[in-house]
Amino acid sequence: MFGTIPRVLWEKVAPPDEENRIQLRINPLLIRLGGKNVLVETGMWDRGGEKFEQMYALERDETFFRGLRDVGVEPDDIDLVINTHLHFDHCGRNTGLTGEPTFPNARYVVQKQEWHDALHTHERSRASYIADTFMPIHEAGLFDLVDGETELLPGLSVLPLPGHNLGQQGVVLRSGGQTLVYVADLVPTTAHAPYPYVMGYDLYPVTCLEQRKKYLPQWFGEGAVICTPHDPKVAFATLHETKRGFELKAAED
Repeated sequence: MFGTIPRVLWEKVAPPDEENRIQLRINPLLIRLGGKNVLVETGMWDRGGEKFEQMYALERDETFFRGLRDVGVEPDDIDLVINTHLHFDHCGRNTGLTGEPTFPNARYVVQKQEWHDALHTHERSRASYIADTFMPIHEAGLFDLVDGETELLPGLSVLPLPGHNLGQQGVVLRSGGQTLVYVADLVPTTAHAPYPYVMGYDLYPVTCLEQRKKYLPQWFGEGAVICTPHDPKVAFATLHETKRGFELKAAED
């Protein structure tokens, strides 16, 4: 998760277990805007079997289905699903146990580049794409493919953030003079805010670094609230400038 950064450094911000695994979480985001319910990400794949569950030490004591119901939202109430990319830990619940779309009344949005890459995998990417999580959406005609920065609703846009892969997109919400950014795996947790803390999973690490240098100062200048997809404790954070770049701290209520 920290690429070339030595363990003696990253273990200070992400203590590992005896198998060198660190605690992570899947953090989907619900946005209510203009009378629409928008869901960013759909969570971890849940049909990997016992070996898969054990390898990742998955715990499902809390799910986004329960989170939605806590605010009075059912799967049928979702109008728009934004997949930042089509890896199994980000779009895993696009479909249900029998392959049907989990959110049948929603359109699903992904970048054209990401759709292409999901269909044309290679040795470095193949394990991350599980067709059962996205092909049924395509077959049901529910995907909307966008190309580049695109406004989906007034104030709500998707923004290409390549690096982790070529087709990744972030989500930018501007409302009431404030900005919120769902950064996808450009910055997977708050511990990854320093520029060099780039994942070994990133297919294009230098591109990831360039994107960080481009956008983190911009979002800092806007006072944006940052949502990371995998932080185990912090849902909403803000950027703070340091001598080495930036750090992310929990946002004040």
